[in-house]
This record gives sequence, C-alpha cells and structure tokens, in this order.
Amino acid sequence: MKKTTINEFAMVLAAKSENESFARQTVSAFVAQLDPTVPELADIRTAVSEAVTNSIIHGYRGMTGNNTVYITAKLFSDRSLSIKIRDKGCGIEDIERCRQPLYTTDPGGERGGMGFAIMESFCDRIRVHSTPGKGTTVTLHKKFS
Repeated sequence: MKKTTINEFAMVLAAKSENESFARQTVSAFVAQLDPTVPELADIRTAVSEAVTNSIIHGYRGMTGNNTVYITAKLFSDRSLSIKIRDKGCGIEDIERCRQPLYTTDPGGERGGMGFAIMESFCDRIRVHSTPGKGTTVTLHKKFS
C-alpha cells in the first residue's frame, strides 16, 4: 500500500526561546489526531523541543535581525509523521561531529551537547542537512503504533 499524506501544516515563528513551548504544543495538538500513546506523544514533544531550541540557540548564535524558525509537519496514511524544523542561520560545518553526544558549540558551557542524541533516541530516524552561512534543516521521522 502506498503511503499518502493525510494532513499537514506549516508555521513560522520568531527565533525566540519563548516560542519553543508554542512549537512543541502545536505539534502535539497536530499529532493528537493519530491518537498516539502518552509515551509516543512525549517522545515527539521532546524531539521537537530539542530541534527548535537548537535552531534558536545555535542556528542564530550571534546573529541579529528577524531570525525565524520554519516548521512543517506531515501525517501519513501509515501512521507516520515527518517534521522539518528549518532555520536560515549560521549552518553547521561538521554535521557528524555535532551529532556526537556531549559535543557543543557553546563556548560558555551552558549547553550539554545532547540535542541530536536526544532527537535520535525519541525518533525512528532523523536527517540533518546544513549549509554553512545559509542554515540547517532537521527532519524528524516517527511511526506511531
């Protein structure tokens, strides 16, 4: 059976820490139509929180202006979800290095370097595409029971 899109949404947020909670809640409400288990919903909420926080904190590090986080999500007929979180920030030069647990680009040491590891532990698959100076897209995939 071919997988088809059954619903989708897109949203644009100012890259402000206070919008991370809004993004997490919005994705939760969207996914609720699949009637996920409480642990499945918690997993996707955590992964989205990490991805959005990475865009805000690391993607726009040291940048001023109208910094924006773009989120698109699709639900599919096989009860799977795809979420893209994108920024137009500084980008990542070495994606594989940044995906290593405890690696951080935070010189102040306030960040633990676990964002990608957390996303990977709560999703079935993640994909990271980034171009230095142009931004990063993180795509989260999760299949619900």
